[in-house]
Amino acid sequence: MSEEQKQAENRARPTTEEFRGFVREDWAERRPQADAQSPVAPYAAARRALVSAAFPKQRLIVPAGGLKVRSNDTDYVFRPHSAFAHLTGLGADREPDAVLVLEPTDDGHEAMLYFRPLGERDSDEFFADARYGEFWVGARPSLADIELELGLTAKHIDEFEAAAAKDAGEITVRLVRDADKDLTAVLDTARVENGATEETFVEQDDSLAHALSVLRLTKDEYEIEQMREAVAGTHVGFEAVIAELERAVELGRGERWIEGIFGLHARHQGNGVGYDSICAAGDHANTLHWIRNTGEVTDGELVLLDAGVEVDSLYTADITRTLPVSGTFTDAQREIYDAVYAAQEAGIAAAQPGAKFSDIHAAAIRVIAEHLHAWGLLPEGVTVEDTLDTEHGQYHRRWMVHGTSHHLGIDVHDCALATRTEYMDAELQPGMVLTVEPGLYFKADDLKVPERFRGIGVRIEDDIVITPDGNENLSAAMPRSSADVEKWIAEIREETAD
Repeated sequence: MSEEQKQAENRARPTTEEFRGFVREDWAERRPQADAQSPVAPYAAARRALVSAAFPKQRLIVPAGGLKVRSNDTDYVFRPHSAFAHLTGLGADREPDAVLVLEPTDDGHEAMLYFRPLGERDSDEFFADARYGEFWVGARPSLADIELELGLTAKHIDEFEAAAAKDAGEITVRLVRDADKDLTAVLDTARVENGATEETFVEQDDSLAHALSVLRLTKDEYEIEQMREAVAGTHVGFEAVIAELERAVELGRGERWIEGIFGLHARHQGNGVGYDSICAAGDHANTLHWIRNTGEVTDGELVLLDAGVEVDSLYTADITRTLPVSGTFTDAQREIYDAVYAAQEAGIAAAQPGAKFSDIHAAAIRVIAEHLHAWGLLPEGVTVEDTLDTEHGQYHRRWMVHGTSHHLGIDVHDCALATRTEYMDAELQPGMVLTVEPGLYFKADDLKVPERFRGIGVRIEDDIVITPDGNENLSAAMPRSSADVEKWIAEIREETAD
């Protein structure tokens, strides 16, 4: 319990022995929470085997992380560290304070999950612990439940500290440092006491974190199926928003209404949103990470909705559509939208096995540059080739400053610890899941653009999986071209009116 929580510990607690005896009596026998192995278990085991092979004879420690205080005695909803979720298969809000340990053996590693199992009904935790007690937060799995569900060895978290420090001076111990700062401090102390130097073990820890991040570059069959589910849920959320666009105008503070509608369906379709939704109307679309969502939605303007459903396994979609509130694009809006659509088509076409990741951006940004040149927005005498020159050009970045693609998976910006060689300069491989998301952003006060363009921002984003012979657009069912978007809105409004 944090110091902040201790100070707020002002609830009345039943403490009489009579009550303690009474509350322990006459409970039906508990049923096991797991009745079969989880479908993710063999995939998680295969991932752990790859890690085991990369770090033989070393103890590898991957914490889930702990609960974090939101205010006083209230915690944020728990989300396990991404590396922990990837290597165990546990998602949603499971299991705070748990630690995965890959313990070295003669022929590899034994996977052990240290966690806080279900408290017995004769313990104070059962009725009195507001953070972990069954009365307060529901039943936790037992050791047997975890072993059946995940196919690994389960142990009580109270055994972890001694096990982690055991033989620490004789074998290499690596830890995912950013998952649990308190655990990291304890283990660092133990390693120093056993003769290790901080510089050495921090470097070793960073190497493990890097390897676990890079491991997610290519998704297995289970992960790709989770991405399909996330995209399908996101499709539902977008259509719900389209059905509510007119109400968003009428009610006022419409960006918040859109955010709420999508969030409702994200929570219903999956675990929730995978990141804070961008619900940007009008000129707000030109603020790339507009997540305040406090603005009005006005008829005749565009709404840029960048949102994704995260399913219970924590895999998230990341999709953007730019929607005309009235149902029809104006001529200027369509001109910009069609340019972005053409750029996205070029980016998707470039997403081929064997191509470089950076080829996606190069293809899309060339189309953007061509349109900006044709509109006369580049400086006088500057050609398309001139602006694409990375050393002396880049004028087009005034209107599209971001990259066109990123890896996607458990994290919305997945594999973030990969090096440039492993990421931007790497060859695309089957199983990689990427976004393709060009945009054009003309701020309302940008005097370098025609008045008709000012205040218009457009982005189109889809989620792509690389296949052996090309790619598959996982979000292809969500209309993209300007004509198809208008038809989509009309059809949903017609269905809603019936």
